[in-house]
This record gives sequence, C-alpha cells and structure tokens, in this order.
Amino acid sequence: MTYHGPGQLCGYPILYLREDERDVHLYLRRIEEAIIRTLADFAIDAGRCPGFTGVWVGSHKLASLGVAVRRWVTSHGLALNVCTDLDRFSTINPCGLPGPRP
Repeated sequence: MTYHGPGQLCGYPILYLREDERDVHLYLRRIEEAIIRTLADFAIDAGRCPGFTGVWVGSHKLASLGVAVRRWVTSHGLALNVCTDLDRFSTINPCGLPGPRP
C-alpha cells in the first residue's frame, strides 16, 4: 500500500530515458542518491538498505520510491517523509515491511 499525505514531499519526475540511461535499477539508484545528497545538506545522515529500494536513516525508512517506465518514459516517483504524522501508518504495512507502530 502507498500512503501520500500531509508532511510528505512527493515528486513525480517524468523523463525520457536516453538509450545510454535505459537501466531502471540505475535510475532508482540515481533518485536515491539525489535524496541522500539533499538530506546531507540538512545534516541528515541517510543511506541505502541493501536489498531494498528507498532511503533510510538507520533502520527507519525515510523515502519510498515507486516508478513506472513505459516506452522509456518514467512516471510515478518518490515520497519523502519530512514531518509526517506517523499515526497514519498504524493501520497499513507500507512497502510490505514490518516495523514499529506508533
């Protein structure tokens, strides 16, 4: 299940991937890297969790990504929890990941 709501920064890049960019996994890693670098500008030490897509601070997922690519045009995107009310996650299991409930 996906949740988008108050306190999240959502982005939906729509890009045409040129022939030398046609690697969806690389595209996801580049989005993650952009988020990680942006968070570093705010002194937030974020990174990746091996085997999972997204951006994490420790064991807490801070940003989720979900993209679609059709005819090498991207759609969908990312949700970065900035000041999200985590109670909203208490009734769902986002990204299929178990985690602490508020």
